[in-house]
Amino acid sequence: MTSVLGVGSLSKMTSNLAQPIAYALPLGEESVPLNGFLGQPVQLRYLGQIFCTHCGRKTNKSFNQGYCYPCFKSLAQCDLCIMSPEKCHYHQGTCREPGWGETFCMTEHIVYLANSSAPKVGITRASQVPTRWIDQGAVAALPIMAVGTRQQSGFVEDCLRQHIADKTNWRNMLKGVTEEVDLVALAEELLDKTGAEITQLQQRFGIQAIQRLASAQVQELVYPVLEYPTKVKTHNFDKTPLVEGTLLGIKGQYWILDTGVINIRKFTAYQVELSA
Repeated sequence: MTSVLGVGSLSKMTSNLAQPIAYALPLGEESVPLNGFLGQPVQLRYLGQIFCTHCGRKTNKSFNQGYCYPCFKSLAQCDLCIMSPEKCHYHQGTCREPGWGETFCMTEHIVYLANSSAPKVGITRASQVPTRWIDQGAVAALPIMAVGTRQQSGFVEDCLRQHIADKTNWRNMLKGVTEEVDLVALAEELLDKTGAEITQLQQRFGIQAIQRLASAQVQELVYPVLEYPTKVKTHNFDKTPLVEGTLLGIKGQYWILDTGVINIRKFTAYQVELSA
C-alpha cells in the first residue's frame, strides 16, 4: 500500500552536505526528506497542471524550467546572459531587472573545476557553494578563482574553457562513470596556460576583482545511490504522467529508479503527487 506524502508544485530538490548528501523534495508548503525511501517503491504522478514559478499563472507549457511565456520574455533571470554570463549588459543600463541584477549578478562568483563525469570548468555565486556542485552531480570540486561579478567570472571561464570542457556528460554521471583526475594539478596546469589572459582581465577590472584561491581544498561529494544503471532511460511527464519504480539513488537533480531516471528540476512548476 502506498501513502501520499505531498501534493504541490514541483521544484528542484534541496540538499545538505553530508555523507551521503541529504536530499529533500519541496512540494507546496511541505519538504519531504528523500534518503529514507532508498530501496523502496515511490510514485510521482503529474496532475496535469503547470503554474508559473514566478507569477503563479497557469500555463500549458513550461519555459526555461518553470516559467510562463510572459515571464520567460520579461524576467532578467531568463535572459540569454544567464547562460552566457560574459554577455551581461547590466553596465549598459539595459538589464531587464536592475534590482535583481544587483543581487544575483553584481556579487562575488566562484570559478571552479568539478568532476561529474570528466573534469569541467564552471561558475557559480559564492553563496551557492557547494549546492551548485551537488546539483551537477560532481564527485569532487575545487574553487580556483574568486571574481567580483558574474560577467567577470564568465570572462575567466571563457579563457579556461579553451582548454577544458564546460559541460557534463549527464548520462555518464548517472551511470557513475567518472574519470580519475587530480583537480589541484589540473588547476595549476590550466592557470599556467591562461596566465596571460587572466592578467589582462585583472588589468581591465582590477586585481581585487579577480583573485586566485591558491589555498582552496578539494571538496569530495558522496551521493545516496544503492545502484547505478548500466543504461540510462529517461522518464518524461509530458509523455507519461505516472513515474514509478524502486528508488535506487539520487544524484544531481535526478532520481535513479529501477524503471529509469527523471530530472526533477526539468519539471519545475508541474503539479504532482508524491507517494511511497
